[in-house]
Amino acid sequence: MEPTNPINLTNPNNPANLANLIKRNPNPSHPILIVDDEEAILLAIDTALEMAGFDNLITCADSRKVMEILSGRIVECMLLDLNMPHIHGERLLDTVNRDHPEIPVIIVTGAVDVETAVRCIKAGAFDYIVKPVEEDRLITAVNRAISFQELKRENLALRQHILGETVEKPDAFRDIITNNKKMMVIFQYIESIARTSQPVLIRGETGVGKELVAKTLHCLSGLKGNFVAVNVAGLDDNVFSDTLFGHVKGAFTGADRARSGLIEQGAGGTLFLDEMGDLNHASQVKLLRLLQEGEYFPLGSDEPRRSDARIVAATNQNLSQLQEEGKFRKDLNYRLRTHRIYIPPLRERLDDIPLLADHFLDLAAQSLDKKRPTPPDALYTLLKSYSFPGNIRELQSMIFDAVSRHKGGVLSLETFKAHMGIGKDEKGAEAAVENPGSKEPLLTFSSRLPTIRQATDLLIQEALARTEGNQSIAARMLGISQQALSKRLKKKE
Repeated sequence: MEPTNPINLTNPNNPANLANLIKRNPNPSHPILIVDDEEAILLAIDTALEMAGFDNLITCADSRKVMEILSGRIVECMLLDLNMPHIHGERLLDTVNRDHPEIPVIIVTGAVDVETAVRCIKAGAFDYIVKPVEEDRLITAVNRAISFQELKRENLALRQHILGETVEKPDAFRDIITNNKKMMVIFQYIESIARTSQPVLIRGETGVGKELVAKTLHCLSGLKGNFVAVNVAGLDDNVFSDTLFGHVKGAFTGADRARSGLIEQGAGGTLFLDEMGDLNHASQVKLLRLLQEGEYFPLGSDEPRRSDARIVAATNQNLSQLQEEGKFRKDLNYRLRTHRIYIPPLRERLDDIPLLADHFLDLAAQSLDKKRPTPPDALYTLLKSYSFPGNIRELQSMIFDAVSRHKGGVLSLETFKAHMGIGKDEKGAEAAVENPGSKEPLLTFSSRLPTIRQATDLLIQEALARTEGNQSIAARMLGISQQALSKRLKKKE
């Protein structure tokens, strides 16, 4: 059976455009070694890989030189012909697997029998391709081998980070204010995946700092290109395509000149796509092609262009749930989530509130050209009693608002209470703090139900524990007056 799309160097209509292969970093980071005794095959495979965006390649026509090449450098993967003079491919495969088991070896041969393929796979080959080589099959095999290598490196780096319980480059995380253990584990994971080229999906509620995490990833990646961010929520397909892919002159009415898209601006860098859960179906298809093939079409053009920008996406929605509802493509979801980062909400990082509050007090005072106000002793306890549905962004807004109203002396708690919805009930007592952002059940029960008195005592103990013994704030949480709480505590003594 003839291949559907064999490599053809003489085809003048090949859509790949070498002028668009603007590489600021080698792809992949370590070279791909191509071994074949036929110079024409070497040239064909080398050219096909270059057209697909791989520009870090080594060709070798003499099988006797392979081990010498491997001894002097790290190789990402290897394409190996079987039928060669001097050293047969199967023998060379055995030697490579023995001395360099970390290298994925893709067999490329004219033999089409199943027995040979099975024998090579059993001997340790990563994949098997039959000549004449189909471009799509070749690129898919190489991409799989590179992804396999990156995942191995990520797992190794992650294990080293976890064992070390530290981050190697703390300065890269200086803009993320935290001392929380969950966040430290996330930092270790970020360092372990920062230098891979695979997509990253960042999940978390609104206001947790997803773009800040994406910028940190870019900072640690070593990429020389720019960090380019775009919010895709609410963009129809035409606007999405024009924003990301650009257009050629005459693509539509008013397009009197060509315009480069954000993908081109992010060449050799990071393209950050925020609010991914709101992307429409037509745009999802185009983004999937970009992730799978590394190419895109500017509006009005029928010639694809290559992209080497790393894709980092973010969402506050559950893409798997959207997928089940038919609102998000299954294949795109899997492509985006090669690496996944979940940023916990602020209510799960209450120990960070004093750090964040002090940081925002400094920022607010500097921004508003005021003297930094002195926070009252009860401020941090009050803040910890609130669920923060808007997370860190909401905390920042609360503090900026309070500092803007501040006249002098100790910072007033009244602005914070008003923001939290703490008012007066009919008897003049302050109402309980509302928790509009929390979706957790108010109570969970064991198999044995407490009595009313036991339940009341447990609620009081929990409120006092959460407020570090502050009876005034504990009473607000419980929806009673401080005097009523004091009476209950005295009865227990």
